[in-house]
Amino acid sequence: MIELIEKTILTAVGAMTLSQQKAEELLTELRQKFNVSEEEGKTFLKKVQDAVRENQEKLEGLAQEEVKKACDRMGLVSSDEFDKLKKKVAHLEKKLKESAS
Repeated sequence: MIELIEKTILTAVGAMTLSQQKAEELLTELRQKFNVSEEEGKTFLKKVQDAVRENQEKLEGLAQEEVKKACDRMGLVSSDEFDKLKKKVAHLEKKLKESAS
């Protein structure tokens, strides 16, 4: 029974973030409605929080990839690329000044 509830909630939670207060409310509700021990509840809650954290990391990675792709399509440069270009220009300016002297 607890496994079915666990799978259902893990699926439903998805990318949602559980605050500590919401997590404690969920734990209390599980204990009251399903006669779950505190240890079982804490173990379950940790699994849910781990799944949420993992999904958040995946979503952040996907979002970063999509932003990069959009910037590439628009021809925008990243801050790293811009910094490299600034250094290269500074280096070339220095060489020009040295050769002019």
